[in-house]
Amino acid sequence: MPLLQSNLPLPLLRQGKVRDVYEAGPDRLLLVATDRVSAFDVVMREAVPHKGAVLTQLTAWWLRRLGDEVPHHMLTADADEIISAVPSLAPHRDAIAGRAMLSRRADVFPIECVIRGYLAGSAWKEYRAHSTLAGEPLPPSLKESSKLEPPLFSPATKAETGHDENITRSRAAAIVGAERIAELERLTRLVYERGRAHAESRGIIIADTKLEFGEVDGRVILVDEVLTPDSSRFWPADGYEEGAAPPSLDKQPLRDHLEREKTAGRWNGDPPPPPLPTEVIDSMSRRYLEIFQRLTGSALPGTPG
Repeated sequence: MPLLQSNLPLPLLRQGKVRDVYEAGPDRLLLVATDRVSAFDVVMREAVPHKGAVLTQLTAWWLRRLGDEVPHHMLTADADEIISAVPSLAPHRDAIAGRAMLSRRADVFPIECVIRGYLAGSAWKEYRAHSTLAGEPLPPSLKESSKLEPPLFSPATKAETGHDENITRSRAAAIVGAERIAELERLTRLVYERGRAHAESRGIIIADTKLEFGEVDGRVILVDEVLTPDSSRFWPADGYEEGAAPPSLDKQPLRDHLEREKTAGRWNGDPPPPPLPTEVIDSMSRRYLEIFQRLTGSALPGTPG
């Protein structure tokens, strides 16, 4: 069953747009990815079937591939192993199966580590207006979706409300320190290059992605979600053309629907959101399942192959 909100016998630390975060011990967190979906910083009232499980299991799949090179927060994303570590969750196995991850607790750095391999989204909007990104000049004559070589490390501040703000590398260094930002950039580039190379072999372009890092006992580790449709811009390679916005394997049907609602004057962009048609929800669910299968080579467990 789709899950809009979890209710587990653990202290609830915080509730994000998608994840419910519980304390699972003095140095552990339980991250539960619900099936909530948001767009334009507004959380919809409807759930998208399988979305939470795709986010959790795709993150776990990437972390298993990256673990030898990139220290990370995941302890396990297996429901039985989680219950073995936290026995009070045994009656709630159905609620956590597939969508929960037991993780190390870290002191999270207050910046998003964004890396852009292509000029899209907010970066394209700023470039089109000013030929810059976060106020820094970019090469002239770039087009929408132009490939950036080398990929551009583009930190952002984390906004409690509203949109994150693109910032310069020097401002990021002032926030976390020069030595630390160098390590964050190194790890961000490593994750992106590993992910990009694998995705290309599956006919997918990772146009950009955002990562979060934290610190445990003085060691930098990768936290939160990794290379998912919520944190990355995935394009089918056969649909890519410089100078245009390629189709996205993410929640684009939701954004398109909401834009139509705005244009028609049926929604002003503030909560509460308009109701979502079944076809929009179904289209999003299919896209999440498709990107999981294309990247991993297997269907999401518990769904038809």
